[in-house]
Amino acid sequence: MTTPTPAPADRPVRLLIVDDDPLVRAGLALMLGGAEDIDIVGEGADGSEAPGLVERLRPDVVLMDIRMPVMDGLTATEALRGRPDAPEVIVLTTFHADEQVLRAIRAGAAGFVLKDTPPGQIVDSVRRVAAGDPVLSPAVTRQLMARAAGSGGEEKADRAQGARRRLASLADREREVAIAVGHGRSNAEIAAALYLSVATVKTQVSRILAKFDFNNRVQIALLVHDAGLLDDGDGPELS
Repeated sequence: MTTPTPAPADRPVRLLIVDDDPLVRAGLALMLGGAEDIDIVGEGADGSEAPGLVERLRPDVVLMDIRMPVMDGLTATEALRGRPDAPEVIVLTTFHADEQVLRAIRAGAAGFVLKDTPPGQIVDSVRRVAAGDPVLSPAVTRQLMARAAGSGGEEKADRAQGARRRLASLADREREVAIAVGHGRSNAEIAAALYLSVATVKTQVSRILAKFDFNNRVQIALLVHDAGLLDDGDGPELS
């Protein structure tokens, strides 16, 4: 799967809303439809409808509920992830469940918002994701990863081994950039620490995304976490 291209700035963001509650869909449509730079191109009542709607409507962003009766939003996100022209996905829910958020992000979701999030923040989330900027801040991402670290057992060990193997496949500089992304550093911070230009860091991040078939840098951070490279708190200084 190729990394989704950010929506062009010279046209409205094409948004698809998928939620089984018609009142929620109506409320979101009313809220988001008032933004001049967002165009609601369609609505779906279940995750099973998402692939067909995406194929027909070509949205830039899908606002996806987690809990739906036939196909939940996490399964639908995983289904959309395999498309070569996959839209960005923001997971929408009424509750905060770390394991589901992590599954959604690993599947390629670019963000997570609660349904009781203030309207202005939901609108801003759609704009940011359309521009290629994941909604989850580094602080929230680190919190999720820290909680995920509490899950032990064989599955965690297998995931760690696989993550270390994938990171080992990177060139040395790419691996340094990946670890810095895992520690929540911005492109500018990485550039300063590694004595690179910001443009070079962006290129390195894009290469890592392409090599691992990822949608966004949050997935890079989760891979670094799974490899056990964030166990030392904030990690060593790169400079």
